[in-house]
Amino acid sequence: MAEESMFKNRLKGFVYALKGAILLLRTESSIQVQFILALVMTAAGFYFDISAVEWMLQILAIGLVMGVEGVNTAIEKLSDYIQPNHDPKIGFVKDISAGAVMFVAIASVIIGLIIYLPKIF
Repeated sequence: MAEESMFKNRLKGFVYALKGAILLLRTESSIQVQFILALVMTAAGFYFDISAVEWMLQILAIGLVMGVEGVNTAIEKLSDYIQPNHDPKIGFVKDISAGAVMFVAIASVIIGLIIYLPKIF
């Protein structure tokens, strides 16, 4: 009985996560851009026939960028809800969150360059 309840809770959690991912894709332009880039990079992976390790690194990079972007969006939405008016402390929190996205995005670009530059040249 406890195992069935645990399975139902996991399934509910998955449904909520899927709903959140769909909401992000439907409503947030930054995630939409990242999703398009993920599709382009996936197509490039097939075109250049990248190795299994390169696929793993690329998928990890895509997942990290989109995941951290989603967390950044959640922080921004929560911050706006808590304090709808301009507040330097809230701005500081939002800037840190955006900075985290930048770190992951830079690392992802470097991974992409390491994978694709040798194949292009």
